[in-house]
Amino acid sequence: MIKLVVFLPLIAAIIVGLNSSKLSVKLSQIITVSAISASAILSYVIFNNVVIGQTNADVEMLSWITSGSLDVSWALKVDSLTAVMLVVVTTVSALVHIYSVGYMSHDPHPQRFMSYLSLFSFFMLMLVTSNNFIQLYLGWEGVGLCSYLLIGFWYKKESANKAAMKAFVVNRVGDFGFALGIFAIFFTFDSVMFEDVFAASPTYAIDNEMNLTIICLLLFIGAMGKSAQLGLHTWLPDAMEGPTPVSALIHAATMVTAGVFMVARCSPMFEQSEFALTVVTIVGAATCIFAATVAITQNDIKRVIAYSTCSQLGYMFFACGVSAYSAGVFHLMTHGFFKALLFLGAGSVIHAMSDEQDMRKMGALWNKIPLTFAMMMIGTLAITGFPGLAGYYSKDMILESAYAAGHEGNVFANYAYWLGIIAATLTAFYSWRLIFMTFFGKFKSSDDVLGHVHESPKVMTIPLIILAFGAVFSGMIMYNLGVVSYDLPKFEGFWNGAIYTAVEESKHFASQAHHAHQEASWVMQNLPTIVGVIGFVLALICYLIIPSLPNVIAKIFSPVYKFLLNKWYFDELYDLIFVRPSKALGLFLWKVGDIAIIDKFGPNGFALISSKIAKLFSKAQTGLVYHYTFAMLIGVTLLITTFIYSQIN
Repeated sequence: MIKLVVFLPLIAAIIVGLNSSKLSVKLSQIITVSAISASAILSYVIFNNVVIGQTNADVEMLSWITSGSLDVSWALKVDSLTAVMLVVVTTVSALVHIYSVGYMSHDPHPQRFMSYLSLFSFFMLMLVTSNNFIQLYLGWEGVGLCSYLLIGFWYKKESANKAAMKAFVVNRVGDFGFALGIFAIFFTFDSVMFEDVFAASPTYAIDNEMNLTIICLLLFIGAMGKSAQLGLHTWLPDAMEGPTPVSALIHAATMVTAGVFMVARCSPMFEQSEFALTVVTIVGAATCIFAATVAITQNDIKRVIAYSTCSQLGYMFFACGVSAYSAGVFHLMTHGFFKALLFLGAGSVIHAMSDEQDMRKMGALWNKIPLTFAMMMIGTLAITGFPGLAGYYSKDMILESAYAAGHEGNVFANYAYWLGIIAATLTAFYSWRLIFMTFFGKFKSSDDVLGHVHESPKVMTIPLIILAFGAVFSGMIMYNLGVVSYDLPKFEGFWNGAIYTAVEESKHFASQAHHAHQEASWVMQNLPTIVGVIGFVLALICYLIIPSLPNVIAKIFSPVYKFLLNKWYFDELYDLIFVRPSKALGLFLWKVGDIAIIDKFGPNGFALISSKIAKLFSKAQTGLVYHYTFAMLIGVTLLITTFIYSQIN
């Protein structure tokens, strides 16, 4: 089953990709949708066998690389962490495939698009089923390649080309650090197999904690790039230039979560380095608040959700930073459902608005597209942590874990907790801001556009309904299964060794969180929900009750507003520090190095000199006999003169 789950999307991608001009649109869609849907169904069977049935396994495929002491087999690792990721990746990917049938119906190249989606799904599945760092890296680079192809799918748009190149280049920065980390792992442990490296890490860290810290930080640099953490995040909002299904696939449950998965998978290594965990906590918390502050000022509906993704990933990382890996992966799962719902819901809005994405040109759509409105409401309630919905369970557990770690004296956990609380307030604010600007108030476009507003076809709305079920019930189901149980045996039963925490049973993070919150005041126990309500009320006042208030605030706090609107000027800063100097250096090397030196004195220069000398000598070839006779006489004279001169001396 695991082989079918991983390779069915690849087979579909190859068949459709190599025969895109021969296959009909409908047949290509049937092949790709059927393959990934079969993978999704089998993933649930595997989840039941692995999590409920406690049957971890490594499925050997073939011997892959053998060179000296490097011996790598291609194998598929199946444990609880893999099973959770398989369910999320295949479910969201299958629904995105189905949604794309309707969304891309007017595109001239749907076959190519569907093959790219399937290829992306294969690489992501290979990444999460890898049992060694080389295979992990291949899947890692594969999703990077496919993201480039999908973001730049509409390659005739200059903005799409630039966004695709930006995503590729920024990810290469992170991937370079990731590759160095893998090199360091092999150099240190003489193996790249997870089992060998993780088993040796605790003993190695006793005398070489600094070395292990460096390895963990290098791996985390890769995670920062892939998961768009602060500093390497600039590619993510620009990636909205791709089709909306791409946004849902990349930014909901697949590529951007690869970094969180990798840190959780490498928990036996990260747990040996307190400094590395501290860095993960700081970066995750900083990303969480940064993205939330930017999201409150954006007007493109997809960019708001993109920065929301960036912020939620920050939550997942600082959960891992305080050793609450299961809480981070739990939020990864629930986030996959409600964020895919929000992205695809936004796509339905854009579809209804004739490709308009600016929320300032929307409004009063709730009764024009009621099903899309209902689905977006469910997604918004889930992401803001409404009690009982998916986000309530996972986000609350992350904040509880950070609170508990801070309660035990971890200063950086306190920092993460309070930034997480502020970000939760902002999350509620920008999420409800999106709802109010899009679906309420007055319609702000022309009557002609309003006349074309219509509900999306069933092929687009059915995936929304299925995702809505995930956004409502996934948190409750996983919580009851013991993904973050306060009962340690139940917790260990769920993960069955897939996640490692270097703490004693009495200090297990879930138990800590539970006891710390039991001892806290009512306000502290319910603070995430309270701030969610505060964010809702602020958005209600600003965008429904007093709609002129946001403009007044923007004028009063103009410098702050511009700072947030321009995304903290990261793009401008990078342009100043990296892009302009690189262009100046390139221009110098071209003008001086290439033209003035190489072309003048190098191979091109010598070629020019040879050409001139040849032209000079060619003038002697006149074709006149007396010219040649004269040259011969001069030659004979010179020879005789030279001979006589040598005899005299």
